[in-house]
Amino acid sequence: MSTASPAPAKRRRLRPAAVTITLGVALFLAGGVGLAPSGRPAPDSAAASGTTEAGRTGLDGHIHALQDRLRTAPGDSAALGALGLAYVQQAKNTGDPTYYPRADAVLAQSLRAEPGDNVPAMAGLAALEAARHHFTSALTWATRAVALSPDNSTLHGILADAYTQLGRYGEAFDAVQRMVDLRPGTPSLARASYTWELRGDIPHATANMQRALDDANTTADRAFTLYHLSQLALDHGDTATALRHAETGLRLAPVSATLLEARAKAGAAAGDTEGALADYRQAVSQLPQPDYLMAYGELLQSLGRTAEAEQQYQVFRAGQKLLADNGVSTDTDAVLFEADHGDPQRAVTIAEQGLAGRPFLDMHDAYAWALHLAGRDTEAAAESEQATALGTRSALFHFHRGMIEKSLGNHERARAELTEALAINPAFHPLHAPTARKALNSLTP
Repeated sequence: MSTASPAPAKRRRLRPAAVTITLGVALFLAGGVGLAPSGRPAPDSAAASGTTEAGRTGLDGHIHALQDRLRTAPGDSAALGALGLAYVQQAKNTGDPTYYPRADAVLAQSLRAEPGDNVPAMAGLAALEAARHHFTSALTWATRAVALSPDNSTLHGILADAYTQLGRYGEAFDAVQRMVDLRPGTPSLARASYTWELRGDIPHATANMQRALDDANTTADRAFTLYHLSQLALDHGDTATALRHAETGLRLAPVSATLLEARAKAGAAAGDTEGALADYRQAVSQLPQPDYLMAYGELLQSLGRTAEAEQQYQVFRAGQKLLADNGVSTDTDAVLFEADHGDPQRAVTIAEQGLAGRPFLDMHDAYAWALHLAGRDTEAAAESEQATALGTRSALFHFHRGMIEKSLGNHERARAELTEALAINPAFHPLHAPTARKALNSLTP
């Protein structure tokens, strides 16, 4: 199986979604609803357009129009489905998870009004469940929707995302291939890029993301792909290219929190600490995503600014509670945060809960790290093996494995893993990269 090789494909333009009573359904049919490659954050689509307030006002207006429609026609299944999809998108745009219960309620109401072939409501529930990290349920809804609409490429993308997070990688790659075959545009090529990245093939991953950029015909899509190109470059040590892609994206979308965060990470890796801090500050003020807050705090901590770092960590903790209160299940951010900045024993418990519903390689890696810090290195080594089973080239994964092997006394393997981590990206983490160098020096014969 050769998921989306980088050979040129016939370009197909994505259909623009009109702002009407059925915008949510149109977004779904056109490949929207804020979907992103599995395991990667989706850029905030309103902010990515470069007109954050206008974009959010547009979505707000659409939501109000749907609510007005439902006051006069409460059983309109299409309007209910569109409103549910709009709430899912609003949660992504704003980082406010209180929209998820609202989406759940109206999508369920849509299905009650039209229980038969209500594909948009089923797709909306699949996207909602994926956003809440309920991937078994997301797979169930996506499978039902695909059975009714087998030639809809977006449905195969939702299916691929669920399979990926459930650790069913072969089925995920097949679903992505089907998505590409049906519609080789920005959403499908971005997912294809991620399948190659998971397998450690960065040239193919980059080529497919570049194709996704070439096919992008909106500012939001171009910003989205430039963000991911920046991430691919940075994650593999090419800081200059990462900065270039982030800055190109910010020229298109000057207020994108996602691109500001990308530039912050690349700037920190390049040594522009003050610029990175300024970008992080602006990004988290616009969109307080957990990974942004943790990265900002860790950069501050690496500079000895512990009181400021703790402020970010407090916001992170509050955000985790808000997510849990609105039905979002544990993600790897919570595990790694607790392992590095809290109680490793609690991190182990959180990871075990997370793995029950999300046996994805990121969660195996986070579990391995929590086990290591809790003094359970033999178990940690087994989990770390699962994290790298596909050949993923992750500096963080190799660092974690190197420190586990060092603790086990396997010094030759530890040297190899730590060397690989720093070879992939010498500045992979503001706290852990210096630790990796220090540990490697201590292991040098």
